[in-house]
Amino acid sequence: MKEQFKKILDQAANIWKKMSVVQKIMSAAIAVVVIAAFIMLSVYNSSPSMISVLTSPVKDENLLNTISIRMDEEGVEHTISADGMIFVKDLRTAQRVVSILAREDLIPKTASPWDVFKMDRWTVTDFERNVNLRRAITLNLQAHLESLEDIDSADISLVLPENELFAEDQKKVSASIIITPRPGSDIRENRKKIEGIVKLVKFAVEGLDDDYITITDHQGHILNDFTGLAEFDRLELTKREMKIKSDLEKKLSGAIKLSLRQIFGQDRVEIINLDIDLDMGKKKIETEEHFPVTMKADNPSTPFDETEVVPSITISKNLVDESFRGTGFNPEGPPGQEGQTPPAYKDLEGMVGEYKRNNVIQNEVVNTKNITEEKSPWGIKRITVGVAIDGIWRWEYDDSGLVKLNKDGSIVRNYENISDVDLAKAKTLVEHAIGFNKIRGDSVTVQSLQFDRSKQFQLEDQKYRNRMRVRQMIIYSIIGTLLLIVFFIVFRIVIKTIERKRKLREEELARQHQAMREAALRSAEEDGVSVEMSVEDRARIEMQENAINMAREHPEDVAQLIRTWLLEE
Repeated sequence: MKEQFKKILDQAANIWKKMSVVQKIMSAAIAVVVIAAFIMLSVYNSSPSMISVLTSPVKDENLLNTISIRMDEEGVEHTISADGMIFVKDLRTAQRVVSILAREDLIPKTASPWDVFKMDRWTVTDFERNVNLRRAITLNLQAHLESLEDIDSADISLVLPENELFAEDQKKVSASIIITPRPGSDIRENRKKIEGIVKLVKFAVEGLDDDYITITDHQGHILNDFTGLAEFDRLELTKREMKIKSDLEKKLSGAIKLSLRQIFGQDRVEIINLDIDLDMGKKKIETEEHFPVTMKADNPSTPFDETEVVPSITISKNLVDESFRGTGFNPEGPPGQEGQTPPAYKDLEGMVGEYKRNNVIQNEVVNTKNITEEKSPWGIKRITVGVAIDGIWRWEYDDSGLVKLNKDGSIVRNYENISDVDLAKAKTLVEHAIGFNKIRGDSVTVQSLQFDRSKQFQLEDQKYRNRMRVRQMIIYSIIGTLLLIVFFIVFRIVIKTIERKRKLREEELARQHQAMREAALRSAEEDGVSVEMSVEDRARIEMQENAINMAREHPEDVAQLIRTWLLEE
């Protein structure tokens, strides 16, 4: 085997040597293309297969972006193709995404249940088709429900009646679902999740209405009976309103305290009352505005305004003008006979009368603009704020600068009220902090009140007394220490004086004994008596002679030695 492989390599090497440079370049290029093709094929085969969430693409770009953002919030990895198809990694993830999109009303209206549940139509008998249809819808719907995090298992029963000839005879489609919530899930109390399941079931089963869907838990409690949750929703709405009110009051209270306590002090400002009356009613305002008709627009290239406007344009006009003067013609009878005109009217003949009638109907057209404004979910109706600011407590001092004390040992204090000018400025700050609006009836009151500071004063008095006690102890300690130092110095001086006198007396006695001994020796020498000196006397005499000689030869060293002895003593 090795010999054959070596033979093949030798043949390939011989062929490569016989090839020209162009042939070698072409062969190398072909080899590179083949290797690249194999690599791309292996990468494509090794890449994970993707599952489409919907079999039909999403054409609406805004809806596609909303779906992508919602999937990112759920932490679902997905890709979107150029034509609007959404792909995820596996079928279970696709089912979970479809359930989320159905709950959030994000499934396109053009998508059909077949697209959502990825079902195929069968070319079999009607009975088998209906059975398979019911089974497919049930299984897919069950898989979707069980893919939710809050549902452990689901049991679904669908009733799909046969199509009747007349609409009034057609029976309704119904569905009953029993779910087993997972431990710790709040699906029983969370209305939004139940509504999402209802929407998912309605979208899965064509012709299914809310009234014909029953969702219960494994204990038999009906979960989609929202009529009994009206009172619960009202309480929840009230709680949310109260939370909004509380948050606003805390925000305004913090703004007021921050602005005033930096000026007057941390413990001198208190908000007695802060109440915000909110309007939680929803309002929709529709208005119609009329503005002039522009006959000639302004030319931006000219320095002056050429705009020509008219209030309105006449589109139709009906003008009637009638005028009549005199009694008119009164017909008479045949010649020679009196007419039939009554005497009352006959007397009016020859009198001059006058009649005028002006009728102008003119239809004008103007530019109109309809504005529909919907107010925010809540609005502030009225704000009431009451703020109390404490005055300043000052200590009294005597002429020597010491704090005055009462008979009980407490500090003498004087209270100073806040001036009216400062109160007015503080009121202005509070009004700016809350956005004061006089039209809606806001009320701000800022008063100077004396706070109860009994405990604070007791602590201050106790601290002051403790500080004075410590001060006195320090003074007494210093005085006592100074007295001890003085006593020690005096005692030391006395001891040294006594010691010095004792040494002087001993030296004097030693000097006298030495003088007496020397005198005795000299007298003995003069008398020729041989006196034998002791070893100690001989050593002392030698030492004296050495000291005398050293003093003569090195007087400075001897003086320094004497100074050292004196300092040591």
